[in-house]
Amino acid sequence: MFNSSDIHTVTDFSRKPAEHIKRLMESKRPEILTVNGKAAVVVQDAETYERMAALAEYAESIQNIRQALTEEGRPLDQFTKEFEAKNGINR
Repeated sequence: MFNSSDIHTVTDFSRKPAEHIKRLMESKRPEILTVNGKAAVVVQDAETYERMAALAEYAESIQNIRQALTEEGRPLDQFTKEFEAKNGINR
């Protein structure tokens, strides 16, 4: 997913932010910023971030739907009777 051209030091980023921002906007690839040789943060352009966030939200929705489909339900009349009894509702 990442290659060596995506890895930069925080110092380099802070010295040349415009250069990095231009590269981020053009490549649409995130950059890993390092501190003392270790990955510290990931930066990316806003458009790519928004697309990634939307995809994550969509994936979460699909996961919730799949979970709901695997759960066992009960007939509506059974639920209604139990709900009414639990809440003291008489009809």
